[in-house]
Amino acid sequence: MSFPKHKPHYKHLSEKWTKRNENYIEKLMRDHKDSFEWLVKSTKQIAVSSLAGLFIISSPLIMKLNPITASAEKSIDRSVFLVSDLSHVLPDEAGPLSNFREKEIEEILSRTFNLKVKAELNGIRLNTTYGKIGAEQHLARFPGDNMSTHFDNEEDANSYWSSGMAPGLGGWGYFANSGQEITNEDSMREKYYIAVQTFLAPGFNENRQKYLDFFKFRKMLVVNPHNGKAVVVVIGDAGPAQWTGKQLGGSPEVMKYLERYDGRQVRGVLYFFIDDPNNEVPLGPIGYN
Repeated sequence: MSFPKHKPHYKHLSEKWTKRNENYIEKLMRDHKDSFEWLVKSTKQIAVSSLAGLFIISSPLIMKLNPITASAEKSIDRSVFLVSDLSHVLPDEAGPLSNFREKEIEEILSRTFNLKVKAELNGIRLNTTYGKIGAEQHLARFPGDNMSTHFDNEEDANSYWSSGMAPGLGGWGYFANSGQEITNEDSMREKYYIAVQTFLAPGFNENRQKYLDFFKFRKMLVVNPHNGKAVVVVIGDAGPAQWTGKQLGGSPEVMKYLERYDGRQVRGVLYFFIDDPNNEVPLGPIGYN
């Protein structure tokens, strides 16, 4: 059975109503712009735990706000979706994950940040990939480095001086090569370092030197699964001790960016290796792909 085709005046009427609807929406947003922006900002607070919040943020009406607001909310959307994705695969408490869960998280993080993220690399893995993080101190980058020489600018000194300098060196000594001037890479490694329990890695005692060489300044991605913030770091030290109840530690800069602050918060972070053989992934906070 065939149906009659719409006549041209039907198409004209449809286009007329569509344009009228668009004009109405634009006028509505111009007249009530402040209210819609308040709605966007308020919705961020409930979006992580509310499906309705996600629909509101991504609705065409909200996205028709001015380009600056829409662009900002698009960035927020991605962190919200990452938090939502991770909430479906992570247990309530930090601890070792099954291989199946780790593969799911590898896929989520690799896709989100456009990186090759791995729980196991070159046949080596840590004792866990989801653990509680504690606050670490600054580490000496070169002989004679102290709190007076450590910071590149006054802003950093004001922000991170209170963390103090560790009395000993990192697990691999100074960050700068002996007898050489410190490079930007050396400074960035100390600024964005974590301490991990290398000594608890499966097979460590049987292949101690191999594992130490592998872990030295190895790049990792650390993610706060509760706010979506992520940072690229290196392994700069070993620890913490098992009796602390923590599985890793973060430099003052890492802790502040992840909003883990002094480490007393009990929820965990994810930390996975980054497969970066050509040293192309920069250290520091990372945005969304």
